[in-house]
Amino acid sequence: MTASADEGPLAGLQVVEMSRGVGAAYAGRLLATLGAETVLVEPPTGNPLRRDPPFLPGSESTSALFCYLAAGKKSVICDLATQVGRDDLDRLLGASDVFVCDLSLDDRTALGLDADAVRERHPTIVYVSLLPFGAVGPKARWDGEEINLIHAAGEGFLLPNGLSAEMFPDRPPLKIHGHFAEMQSGVVAAMGALAALLSDGNRGSHDGKQRRGEAVDISTQDSMLALGAFAVQRFGDGSLEHRLTRSFKYGGVLDCADGYVELLTLEDRQWTGLVELMDHPPWTADPALLDPLERSRRGREINIAIRAWAKMQRTSDLVARAQRLGVPMAKYGSPAEVLAGAQAQARDLFQTVDAPGFGPCSTLVAPFHLSGAALTLRGGAPNLGEHQSLVAARGSRQRPSIGIAQAW
Repeated sequence: MTASADEGPLAGLQVVEMSRGVGAAYAGRLLATLGAETVLVEPPTGNPLRRDPPFLPGSESTSALFCYLAAGKKSVICDLATQVGRDDLDRLLGASDVFVCDLSLDDRTALGLDADAVRERHPTIVYVSLLPFGAVGPKARWDGEEINLIHAAGEGFLLPNGLSAEMFPDRPPLKIHGHFAEMQSGVVAAMGALAALLSDGNRGSHDGKQRRGEAVDISTQDSMLALGAFAVQRFGDGSLEHRLTRSFKYGGVLDCADGYVELLTLEDRQWTGLVELMDHPPWTADPALLDPLERSRRGREINIAIRAWAKMQRTSDLVARAQRLGVPMAKYGSPAEVLAGAQAQARDLFQTVDAPGFGPCSTLVAPFHLSGAALTLRGGAPNLGEHQSLVAARGSRQRPSIGIAQAW
């Protein structure tokens, strides 16, 4: 199977998504953005994410979260409380390559949608399960919201840190804004689906026979633990990181005259650039600071000087000069600033698509490029049941020989 640049590398791949949470929805979104036809199976009342805030400006019912997560997908209604609805879903699964599901284990069993049952009826399908603590083990039936999962993975224990912890030392451990852990699990789920499709057992037909599809088990907690690998590693070495001590030795978030920037200097050349950026203040002439270990030991002292200097700078000018000197620095921009930014424009990061009940809306396409080119969205989020004709049109098929490896 080959695909044009506009179609994406997964063109021809068919995905069924049954999501109730952000993680599975984001996995389906990533696969759709890469070119797969992702069919969102919804109950008659619609996917619950359709009703999740925040809502688009001036709207009391158009979820910005859902519009982002469902962009480029198709929507069908399957009432799983009825035999007709269950048969319709099974027909869709019979014509699909990947099934992404985040229903609870008990709901799956009751509906005949557990991994063993689905793969018995549809042997070649890749079954991707996404649950807070995975589908196997003592916590498999535990529920978990975003705040539980951030803390279960240890990241909440380390927040806020750096400048935030210094400014607000009495604040309790926090969670990252939004759905960070769930979206991380969606990334891992999409990668798991691709890995299963690319494995020797799932590259289409072999000797005239279709190989059995794989079952992929994703735990949101495990997905988040991967992000905190360094903290976990240090804990294994006997060092416990804490939000009041976890920070860059110097740099990090800096408060400027008109906003905030983030500075990261890990290499000697970046330190040299920073000194030049600050116009060689006298304190930087200390020969001992040529040693990176000494700079680390004196990080607190260095940061006091850097922050005092930064408060006199304007963010746009500072970042522009820093980048010319090879100093890693970026501005914390408002949404409007991000949309209008030269980088977003040059990289085609956003695309205007229609949001149901709202109209044209700038939407992030993907947080990456493929082969140096931007991907494209097939459209905005679908209306509920907009593609219902797909249910009757689908029939069983053999999985195509997928050329994802060449596309990557």
